[in-house]
Amino acid sequence: MLDIDSIFSSDGILSNHIKGYRARSQQLEMAQTIAATITKNQVLVAEAGTGTGKTFAYLVSALLAGGKVIISTGTKTLQDQLFNRDIPTVRAALKIPVTIALLKGRANYICHYHLERSLQDTQLSFVNRDEIQYLQKIERYANISNSGDKSGLNEVPETAAIWQHVTSTRDNCLGSECPSYKKCFVMEARKQALAADIVVVNHHLFFADVMLRDEGLSELLPACNTVIFDEAHQLPETASLFFGESISTGQLLDLVRDARVEAIHAAGDFVPLPEAIAAMEKAARDLRLTITEDNTRLSLSAINQHSDFNVALDKLLEQLLALVKQLESQSERSEGLENCRQRATNHLYLIQRWRSETEMRDHVRWIEVYHHALQLNATPLSIAEIFQKQMMTSPRAWIFTSATLSVKKDFSHYNNEMGLNTAQTACWDSPFDFSAQALLYVPIGLPEPHHKNYIDQVVQSALPVLRASRGRAFFLCTSLRAMQRIYELLQNSDDFSSFPLLLQGQGSRSYLLERFRKLDNAILVGSQSFWEGVDVRGEALSLVIIDKLPFAPPDDPVLSARIDKINNEGGNAFMQYQLPRAVINLKQGAGRLIRDETDRGVLMICDPRLTTKAYGRQIWQSLPPMKRTRDLAEVERFFCTD
Repeated sequence: MLDIDSIFSSDGILSNHIKGYRARSQQLEMAQTIAATITKNQVLVAEAGTGTGKTFAYLVSALLAGGKVIISTGTKTLQDQLFNRDIPTVRAALKIPVTIALLKGRANYICHYHLERSLQDTQLSFVNRDEIQYLQKIERYANISNSGDKSGLNEVPETAAIWQHVTSTRDNCLGSECPSYKKCFVMEARKQALAADIVVVNHHLFFADVMLRDEGLSELLPACNTVIFDEAHQLPETASLFFGESISTGQLLDLVRDARVEAIHAAGDFVPLPEAIAAMEKAARDLRLTITEDNTRLSLSAINQHSDFNVALDKLLEQLLALVKQLESQSERSEGLENCRQRATNHLYLIQRWRSETEMRDHVRWIEVYHHALQLNATPLSIAEIFQKQMMTSPRAWIFTSATLSVKKDFSHYNNEMGLNTAQTACWDSPFDFSAQALLYVPIGLPEPHHKNYIDQVVQSALPVLRASRGRAFFLCTSLRAMQRIYELLQNSDDFSSFPLLLQGQGSRSYLLERFRKLDNAILVGSQSFWEGVDVRGEALSLVIIDKLPFAPPDDPVLSARIDKINNEGGNAFMQYQLPRAVINLKQGAGRLIRDETDRGVLMICDPRLTTKAYGRQIWQSLPPMKRTRDLAEVERFFCTD
């Protein structure tokens, strides 16, 4: 019988099967704790520092325990890594014949029905040479692929507009009424997931499907013995998104597109339908135009200052109701028209609910404005009770793990937010020698972040450090505006022509990371995309600069409402909510620096509040135990020995 202690020992099974494997006491302890949690069907919240080897710790424990396991990850990249590399490696080492399935959201799979519709439609809005070629490649791929997963077709960019025409959404899927139901790639992926011992999903899919019972994944959970959330620090944000309600003008325009195609195919002789579709399309576009701001979030009180917004929303409701009536009169003519009727009815219901103060009493109502779309959102003030109810449906083990869940090893903020107040908690420090490998530098003389020249002075402080490090840096920013300004200042600096400058958005994240590694002396300026889930080992990344402490903007509608709730109940929202969130985010950004036991580097945090505010001590004490300095000369000496 396999024994956890021997599996993780220096001459054990993993050591014999995995090149470069090293025994770590933290990994063994974590595996033992997870194994006990699974045996007793308990809940564990576990923080494991970088280099602990948490993935193998939970995989070995789960495989030894047997039964059905759902592993939910933060990103599709980590999903693919688990499915293609980590689980097969552990399975081969342990010689346990478990079956694995990878399940993604339906937008990742080609839909035969919508592909066929796109091939037949000569009036598609995306018709240009590239998109037509992409469509032909997708058609060929769909005929030979077993999975229909779009990640298997590298010749068509993931961002190509064509994908939204050849994949289905929760709204426009015809389900068992679809003429291509028997060969549906989504249904095949689900079938494999139901039969597998280990199913790898991501957080968005878990909450959209299991919690909201949308995609049929609800069949998986009752048969499941263990649920493991990796990168669990992302769950509060994801759960808030899916436990709330939202409806966007983008969804309405998707309905317009599909209804137009279905009307041509099945109701070409009925003139009132295209007229109703056109009127609703105009009303949806007009609603978006009432807000001049771009890429912003607005509270209900801020929205009410736009007097024409409510007028436009009334008009949209009127036109949507008219469209529902026309679709009702024609829905029997095709499955597609019936689907459009159901969607239009549901969209109408959601908009009417969003307007109702009584039905949304425990929610924050707000809107998010994108370049081309506007989304109405209703987010619960608290997700704890909702999530707790979902967990209590039947006995199983729940494991929540990440490198960043606590503040100075205190998990109360995370557990309160997720409703995990009775959970067992555990913390394992990184095995890396941070005091020898890394230096934390907080420059002297910077103003408070609200100062109008703050970003310019941050860059002035960063220039000598970037020179000393010879590039090889991530410059992580807390806002897109700061990111753009920092990039411009570095670009215009005479000293930096020899260091390649990369900016988030100039290509995909994977493309920019690949370039960064190859260049070996680059400076990558990024925002949220590069704060987490990024692994650059070796000398290519030797400096991480953070422009300021990552406090969420207090005027964010959801955050603002939650702050008011905590304060009104007699709590201290800053200490209980805002500070812990900032600490967890900062730990993620700082975690980009030391990824291996041979890495060396400097973490530069520019925000003076780290030393001037009483709470600053709590923040730096939550970071890995790096040597600390405020002396630029010491930073320069550190890089001289590099």
